[in-house]
Amino acid sequence: MKYVDGFVVAVPAENKEAYREMAAKAAPLFKEFGATRIVECWADDVPNGNLTDFRMAVQAEEHEEVVFSWIEYPSKDVRDAANEKMMNDPRMKALGESMPFDGRRMIYGGFLPIVDE
Repeated sequence: MKYVDGFVVAVPAENKEAYREMAAKAAPLFKEFGATRIVECWADDVPNGNLTDFRMAVQAEEHEEVVFSWIEYPSKDVRDAANEKMMNDPRMKALGESMPFDGRRMIYGGFLPIVDE
């Protein structure tokens, strides 16, 4: 059964291209490790909420935009093995050293799809 890792992060607006470049470099590595699809989305219509919203979730500041991403895998086992490989791969470590955002405010998790049309 498919498995999906989801991510939300605040990125300084001036770092949009740097983020896109980092994501473009990481995508082939995720695919090499078993991912079947990688999607990175820059905020376009993200309204402010009354109780919570995407911006609040990642403590986005005035000069930051929200990025919503997901990575699809054929199964949770493939995802778990990919995460293990990523943690030990020097190419991933090099990408992590130059992240154009504050990774401490990233929210992420693994999800089992319940509808996939």
